Amino acid sequence: MATRRIASLSSRKVIYAAMVGNLLVAATKFGAAAWTGSSAMLSEGVHSVVDTGNSLLLLYGLHRAERSPDHDHPLGYGREIYFWSFVVAVMVFALGAGVSFYEGVAHVLYPEPIRNAAISYAVLGLSALFDGTTWWIALRNFKGRMKFSSLVGAIHNSKDPPSFMVLFEDSAALIGLIIAFVGTYLVVRFDLPILDGFASIMIAVILAATAFLHGKPKVF
Repeated sequence: MATRRIASLSSRKVIYAAMVGNLLVAATKFGAAAWTGSSAMLSEGVHSVVDTGNSLLLLYGLHRAERSPDHDHPLGYGREIYFWSFVVAVMVFALGAGVSFYEGVAHVLYPEPIRNAAISYAVLGLSALFDGTTWWIALRNFKGRMKFSSLVGAIHNSKDPPSFMVLFEDSAALIGLIIAFVGTYLVVRFDLPILDGFASIMIAVILAATAFLHGKPKVF
């Protein structure tokens, strides 16, 4: 029980760090999307909002899982965190991937040029700083003293879903930022606004894959 409580406190620190970072990133991304008209940037903003909501759900799941055993649950509520982890997966897929895919298709059918691309680059850079910081915190928390070669096995066998779920989300966020950056550069470089829509669709695919890993971590 003491070990579980220590793991829970450690997971909370990671989740709080991720939530603060995602809120800051979401605000800057939405501002940049409104200024530049970038579909990929809007999708990234939705991604950050969904990640913030996921953090709240994980915190609630941890709170529920720590309740003491009672007559109806003599073994306690520890398994509830797995249910809320599944809810997070549904949130990522339904909201994050769904909205991003819709925005991508809309901009493929009706492409619009990106305005003030420099704003997009600046926001993507700041977002990479915030998300990279929370990713590093999550990695250090989950990795501990184990070797990098042991991470996949540790994720597969982990009994603390929040610890590696934040790592998944931040990894997906960084990949999404790279896609948004490349998409923006190609749109400006070749004057092909349709590529902005394709970048948004690729972000949707990344989110869908993240949701799948959330829901079925045993795929490793």
